[in-house]
Amino acid sequence: MNILIKDILLLDGKKKDIYIEGNLIKKIEGNLNLQADKTIDGKHKLAIPSFINSHTHAAMTLLRGYADDMPLLQWLSTKIWPIEAKMREEDVYWGAKLACLEMIRNGITTFNDMYWHFHGTAKAAEEMGMRGIISAVFIDLFDKDKAKEQISLNERLFKEAKFYSNRITFALGPHAIYTVSEESLRWAANFSKENNVFIHIHLCETEEEIKGCMEKHNLRPVEYLEKIGFLSERVIACHCVWLSEREINILKEHNIKCVFNPISNMKLSVGEVFPYTKLKNTGILCLLGTDGASSNNSLNMFEAMKIASLLLKFSSHDPTSLKAEEAFALSTKNVFVDTGISEGKLADITIISLERPEFTPGYNLISDIVYSANPSCVDTVICNGKVLMENKKIEGEKEIIEKAKEVAFDLIGR
Repeated sequence: MNILIKDILLLDGKKKDIYIEGNLIKKIEGNLNLQADKTIDGKHKLAIPSFINSHTHAAMTLLRGYADDMPLLQWLSTKIWPIEAKMREEDVYWGAKLACLEMIRNGITTFNDMYWHFHGTAKAAEEMGMRGIISAVFIDLFDKDKAKEQISLNERLFKEAKFYSNRITFALGPHAIYTVSEESLRWAANFSKENNVFIHIHLCETEEEIKGCMEKHNLRPVEYLEKIGFLSERVIACHCVWLSEREINILKEHNIKCVFNPISNMKLSVGEVFPYTKLKNTGILCLLGTDGASSNNSLNMFEAMKIASLLLKFSSHDPTSLKAEEAFALSTKNVFVDTGISEGKLADITIISLERPEFTPGYNLISDIVYSANPSCVDTVICNGKVLMENKKIEGEKEIIEKAKEVAFDLIGR
């Protein structure tokens, strides 16, 4: 399908037409006189690159509000892991569909996910038209038989993932250094290198993680991962709030991408703030994520941008920390595929309505997006050249909400 977006404002302040041919942005010019299968009126609207949720657990929408206000390890061990052990692929499918619905309403078209039952999330993302970098949670709890089982599962999923469209990307998801053995982490690094796949991992999220690693290995987590040959440019490290100066330099040496999850970190009281300025000044690429909907409790990138910026300003006593332009960049930088509002890029576009109080008077569009806007400002979302939401309407929304609620209460009652 070819799409023509007429007379839409771009972030440079100019009004243009955007012509999408297939899944690519073909032309961006004024007054394009081209035939299209679909024409979208862009008047009083703004086109921006779609948001990227760089760390989440999509199907945890089923656990939204289920176990709030608890310490992280207690929350995981007494509430989350026991209920997740009861989950089936069908549960994950509907939880992920609900997450995709919420993310589309937030202007998100790509999400980096780690969760159980890989195919449940992959099928949901495929059907909803989104891009998913999807990993199954890899946890062996230092058990050799469990490790063999997990390795076999991931080798099989890697092959099976090839049957999905190119919007679905397989990744490895070793949970953390305190739940995955050294042997399995070494295997993940080798598999990633041989097959050029991303590794999605929680890293330096809590002080307990640091203490445990020091007691067991006499090394901090990043030092330990470097020693065993785990680190590479394919690693997406999430949280990264308890980093030493040496660890930051090691991350830079290996070109690691670090994901800031401000709302989850604050809610779970992880005890430190993402060292964005140090990471940025070292040259490390930083991204933004929501984490799962049971520790956030939403998949709202507008909220994530604003709180990320305010948290860093507050904690550093510096109002210039993480300016609006930088927060927006963290949310739209796509390390997985080539997107952006320019010719030749994949057509992942979020269209925002400007005829709203949040954009009035409208001195600075980026500031308004980061500090003022919310998901209700999103009018239309396009991913890979396909319209996923138009005029705030998403096909099948009511069914997804009803079925996800039914599945969630059935799961809790098992």
